[in-house]
Amino acid sequence: MTPNSPSTPSRRSFLASTAVAAAAVAGGLPLLAACGGPAQGGKEGATGGKALKAILPKYVPMNLADPDIPGVNGSSAGYTKLPDPLATSVKGKPGKGGTFKAMTPIWGTVPKRDNAYYTAVNNALGATVRFDPQDGNTYQEKIGAVLAGSDIADIVTIPGWNMQGQIRNAIVSKFADLGPYLSGDKVEKYPNLANIPTGAWQMSVFGGKLRGLPMPSPVIGNAIFYRKDVLDELGATLPTSAGELLAFGKEYTDAKRKRWAFDDLWTCIQKIFGLLPDAPHYWQLDGDKLVHKIETAEYREALAFARKLHDARVVHPDAEANKDADAKIRFTSGGTLMYNDGTGVWHGLASEQAKANPKFDLRALDLFSADGGKPVLYQDPPAGIFSFINKNLPKERIEELLALVDYTAAPYGTKEFQLINFGVEGTHYTKKDGVPVRTDRGIQEAQPATYLFFASPPSVIAYPDFPEVVKEYAGWMARQAPHVRKPLFFGMQIVEPQRYASLYTPFDDLQKDIRRGRKKVSDIEEAVNTWKKSGGDELREWYADILEKQGSGR
Repeated sequence: MTPNSPSTPSRRSFLASTAVAAAAVAGGLPLLAACGGPAQGGKEGATGGKALKAILPKYVPMNLADPDIPGVNGSSAGYTKLPDPLATSVKGKPGKGGTFKAMTPIWGTVPKRDNAYYTAVNNALGATVRFDPQDGNTYQEKIGAVLAGSDIADIVTIPGWNMQGQIRNAIVSKFADLGPYLSGDKVEKYPNLANIPTGAWQMSVFGGKLRGLPMPSPVIGNAIFYRKDVLDELGATLPTSAGELLAFGKEYTDAKRKRWAFDDLWTCIQKIFGLLPDAPHYWQLDGDKLVHKIETAEYREALAFARKLHDARVVHPDAEANKDADAKIRFTSGGTLMYNDGTGVWHGLASEQAKANPKFDLRALDLFSADGGKPVLYQDPPAGIFSFINKNLPKERIEELLALVDYTAAPYGTKEFQLINFGVEGTHYTKKDGVPVRTDRGIQEAQPATYLFFASPPSVIAYPDFPEVVKEYAGWMARQAPHVRKPLFFGMQIVEPQRYASLYTPFDDLQKDIRRGRKKVSDIEEAVNTWKKSGGDELREWYADILEKQGSGR
């Protein structure tokens, strides 16, 4: 499957969009954007223009399995079945007998060492990868401590949301420049890596060098979900404007029956009002002037609308109390009719509810502009989880490790992908009507979040166990894709000067206070004025300088 990336680069939304341990049937895990990597020499800034183009690998797409639902306008292709026979993307064993240590995050139970899954994959690789998986909930602290020392694994995974403080600088000082191995035509030695889209590689440039091995993400990965089975029973009509959304909330909220229309929809409310939601770089051009999101009329309109939902009492009280962890439970139990989440939940909720509630029919609302017109949707960052290779490895060891990574990046419909994602047939999964079904042992051992974190293939939607989900999911993305545009600094790894680190902190609480009725929308004006005087205007000039020298990421 291909859990897709939510817009908010956080561990919480990553976990919300998929069961990481169950991992993907296709196209990798949900991806989140890094907040930026160091530019030349680890200093703040960005790499762009001709310098960036000279670094990037050549894009050589491959097509080993024709999708049932082709992608359109950049949307992810859909696969409703497992191809038979499976294709081969890597001839022979890519390894040369080496042994490599790997450090990755993991959420859930750590598999036993030397289990049948590791043994099978390592045998296919022709090398031995020994994992040191770390608790994903405390991974940032662990990464920081490890990178501060000298005992660093041969390959290390770092999610974008963990790239805080000195970790970005450590990426530049501790990890290898992969440009000599992958830039331009050199990547053709590794066909599966060459199949990774350029945008994902663009986000893998840290300190002016190609250092990261990316996990690509889809063009849009956050939606307002609703249950068609429930809305059909209510005779409800889907809203197509902000006004209709509010009216829907008023009509179908019934507090006496403990049913509210909405959970917290803030991320998608911003999309409805044409804003780039919670992402690293919020700037846009108004004429020839850079304008921050918090300065725009659209931001105030979005806050005012979110406040209207609060005042109408159509948002679940627990959502108002920021009990985000229970959002899925509120939704699946009928406590809310619509909720906002990463699109990776589509398959997860469908499979979870299949036995408990056979009528469960999950759909995503087609997004619209506030006035009911065509929406302006900003593309999600093209990658957000990266792996890095220890710079102290000799050339031949780096080349062998890249060959292994090429194997783990094999696309859906290949023998390599099937092994990485499911393990050994008969041991870790069985086939029922051509659909792979995990065994208990497979659930425990075959956690592709380990190998798959090294690098992933392009995002696709492939759930042979739930073909109807594929049709709905792929269809929804295809309908949204024509409205997607790239934000100004799309795909650029930008490191802001440390002196601006706390500049936005007051807005995190302020926007919640406004939406929850504790403060007025007009209170944003004073906060913005303070922001400008405290460094906002200086930061604007800093970004303008990047735009002039490096160009945009579009």
